[in-house]
Amino acid sequence: MSTPGVLAVVTVFYMIPGGLLSDIRDTRGLEGQLLAQGSSDLHHRPKRGWIWKQLFVQEEDPISRIIGQVKSDSDQGEFTIQYILSGEGAGDVFEMDEYSGEIRTLKKLDREEKAFYVLQAQAINRRTNEPAEPQSEFIIKVQDINDNAPQFLNEPYVSSIPEMSPVGTIVAQVTATDADDPMFGNNAKLIYSILQGEPYFSVQPKTGIIVTSWANMDREAREEYLVVVQVKDMLGLSGGYSSSTTVTISLSDVNDNGPTFQQHQYTFVLPENSAVGTTVGSIMADDGDIGINARMTYRLKDDLRESSTFIIETHPETQEGVLLLKRKISFGHQRQYAMDAEAINDHPDTRFLTLDEFSDRTKLKIFVEDVDEPPVFFSALYPWKVPENAAVGTVVGTVSARDTDAVNNPIRYIALVSKALLFDMEIFNICIAGVLIELTDEFNYFFMSQKEGKDGSQNPNTLYCLSFRNCDAYFSSLRCFVSLKLIQLLSAVDPDEAVEEHHFYYSMVPDERINPNFTIRDNQVKMQKKNLTATTSCQSLLKILSSVF
Repeated sequence: MSTPGVLAVVTVFYMIPGGLLSDIRDTRGLEGQLLAQGSSDLHHRPKRGWIWKQLFVQEEDPISRIIGQVKSDSDQGEFTIQYILSGEGAGDVFEMDEYSGEIRTLKKLDREEKAFYVLQAQAINRRTNEPAEPQSEFIIKVQDINDNAPQFLNEPYVSSIPEMSPVGTIVAQVTATDADDPMFGNNAKLIYSILQGEPYFSVQPKTGIIVTSWANMDREAREEYLVVVQVKDMLGLSGGYSSSTTVTISLSDVNDNGPTFQQHQYTFVLPENSAVGTTVGSIMADDGDIGINARMTYRLKDDLRESSTFIIETHPETQEGVLLLKRKISFGHQRQYAMDAEAINDHPDTRFLTLDEFSDRTKLKIFVEDVDEPPVFFSALYPWKVPENAAVGTVVGTVSARDTDAVNNPIRYIALVSKALLFDMEIFNICIAGVLIELTDEFNYFFMSQKEGKDGSQNPNTLYCLSFRNCDAYFSSLRCFVSLKLIQLLSAVDPDEAVEEHHFYYSMVPDERINPNFTIRDNQVKMQKKNLTATTSCQSLLKILSSVF
């Protein structure tokens, strides 16, 4: 049994940077504390457990080292006290000398894997096998070293800002972490800097926020930037670790460009026989912007009379101005047209340009091309009345046509000859060629006009209709001679009845003196009987004639 007034003393030694310290609680120190507190009970032993301060061990140290010692004040050096260690890592990471109470590491530790260990120590009297001191708990803390490089989170970094953004516009924020202890020294204290991307961008050193540092960055000049950001631990001091990441920054478009025509004037040629709605051509104004900022509308200036002859539309995909013919044109009436065309942005933004700068003008010149068109009869219908007893050679009526072209080529008339009528090719009169049969109803008679070109060529025929009485009409086809002029049409009949259709062959008499400038051809006349009524139209007859000829 302990002597009254004598307290047990436990000494704990622990290693910290700088040397070996000890926490010695002796009777004199404790009595001094009690006297200072005014206690009169100096001989009463206070009831307490062991008081341990935490021990430290440096991480990544491969050498087994003594990191501290526990010792009971009842230990007189006679090895009568047995020290026992239990808890986290006991026997595996740490061991305790059962005689001296020294605590030793068994392997290197990683603070990032485990930052501290909670253990228990016991002091047992070997003779009595009774506790010399109550069991007490203490902590061994793994001390950090700078063995980890900072790492960026949430990669890859991609950001976009509008072009022309002012200086100081926030672009993005990069964030890095360091596995080292942020509470110990500067191992996990990070600093950000720009490795690539200046002078256009900069980064705030402590936050990793990237901002613009260049005014008026133009997307049309450069659309994408690669900014390399570096992070260092140890506040950027030498000996620390670093990492880097790349931030892809693109400039989004704003409407800071107006349309611009690359040509001062566009010239087109349009045939005079072009149909309404014909595409004359297209024009295009360039706009450096994209998407909705590049959309534009074309229009012709209303103060020019030519704008009523043409219209212009905007192609929805190509953004071209498509010029279309709005009404018929004629070479003889007007040979060229001149007008202005304007391109206007649909969505101007006056933060960047004035309203006038969102439009541009160009000139359009359209030349009408002369086309050799068929002649035109002065009337599409010639109704005549003919007595049934009219004599052969009686003039039934006269037709006339005109050439609408400026050159006014001569006109030839080609008849679709009926049984009783023919054309007088010289005076353009229709005369009776034979005895008329009894006529009771009206019938239609058709013929064509044709003009000769300067080189003797002929343009397509135009069919016109004359109104007569209804009868069985026989139509014979005439070939269109391209380079030869028809002087006379010969025909022959054979009164004999043939099983098949008669066919005659014509030739010049070889024994006679023949002018080499003339020839005769077999016209291969085909005859076909068609019944025409008062309702038969010229369009229907064209189909009939096509099947016959």
